[in-house]
Amino acid sequence: MALESLLREYYNEMRGTRRMLERIPTDRYEWRPHPKSFTIGDLAAHIVDSVDWVEHIFAHDEFDFDPRTYPTSQGASLDKLLAKFDARVAAGHATITALDDDALHALWRLKVLGTLHVERTKVDAIRDFTFSHIIHHRGQLSVYLRLLDVPVPSVYGPSADDQS
Repeated sequence: MALESLLREYYNEMRGTRRMLERIPTDRYEWRPHPKSFTIGDLAAHIVDSVDWVEHIFAHDEFDFDPRTYPTSQGASLDKLLAKFDARVAAGHATITALDDDALHALWRLKVLGTLHVERTKVDAIRDFTFSHIIHHRGQLSVYLRLLDVPVPSVYGPSADDQS
């Protein structure tokens, strides 16, 4: 039962995320709302890379993050990012469906360069490091789209652009 709920949540978030990513104007890929902000292309890449955490969390009991060597999708075209997103969503689905309910409650640890930063159950980690993280950045992306006057797609219900 818990796995079915997790899988429904996963697909709901991934479906809304893809709709948002599809709206990115490719001619504005380097645009950013502020010098300290991601470009819209790099924000999209970060969102796509966040889907990979499903496998990092469920395939291992810990992940030792090294920001100097962690591969990112920055610089990829939107078409390549969407293809990578779809592949990662499918891989995440396969990973989740192969689990049993007990696997959700196993402990998972995140280290950064060998130092423990987080220890929690895998189900809590997946919600924090994948779902909530993507939701946060998807919200940023919706603001980017609004600032570029791109219609914002619905995610949880109609958007202001669906009201016309």
